[in-house]
Amino acid sequence: MSRADEFKNQNPNPCNIFLNWNSNDGCFQYWDRESETNVPVKMPFKFLFLKQLHTVKGWSNSSESGIYSNEVDKIGEEKMNVRSFKGGQIAEGLWKDIKARVKDFGGHYVRSVYIMLEDGTLANLQLKGSQAQEWYEFTKKTFKRLQDEWVEVVGADARKNGSVKYTVPQFVFNTSLNSTEGEKAEEVYAVIKMYMDAYLASNQVEKELESAVDAYEEKQNMPPTPPVEEDAVLAVQEDDESDLPF
Repeated sequence: MSRADEFKNQNPNPCNIFLNWNSNDGCFQYWDRESETNVPVKMPFKFLFLKQLHTVKGWSNSSESGIYSNEVDKIGEEKMNVRSFKGGQIAEGLWKDIKARVKDFGGHYVRSVYIMLEDGTLANLQLKGSQAQEWYEFTKKTFKRLQDEWVEVVGADARKNGSVKYTVPQFVFNTSLNSTEGEKAEEVYAVIKMYMDAYLASNQVEKELESAVDAYEEKQNMPPTPPVEEDAVLAVQEDDESDLPF
């Protein structure tokens, strides 16, 4: 272990582009901090799958702030801590146990998919509702192909549920990786893996610290410590869609 390892847990998420699906316009978009606008992504565009996790996003009307949670790998086994930026903790536990409460507050399930774009940029797809279901259907029988093939978003598929019209992204396999692309993919994957290793380690340290504080307060018969707010970040209110069953 080197001295530099002491600072790894403080690394910010190396991903600067978070893509969400605009159902009305039928395209992915991302928030540009400089212009403070949503920038649409021209289709078709290709990406390479790196890693996928589970998280929660949304908007709390009561606190007028965004909802977020930690990212977990195994949603049926790992606890999620769901909070709003201005209102503190909403719920903590396995997703199946806290899902109803989170939805009441305005939160929803999100499939967090880390990807590499054609130019080597690390990006993240934030898929909810029907978009996450579409990705699940696309990958459930072909997951192994994601290791060696580019995925392409070729357009938007129009759907209808009763009177509600919406669109979902159309995912198709494009071409296989060449050796140069494979080497670049390994480099980008190493970046996200280092971040995730530090992120998970940081979460474990935080849990141990919280347990120690709770034990001390209980022993001293002290009132519980109020929740600590995270740094303010941009929160975009998203359309309400049905959550997935998992």
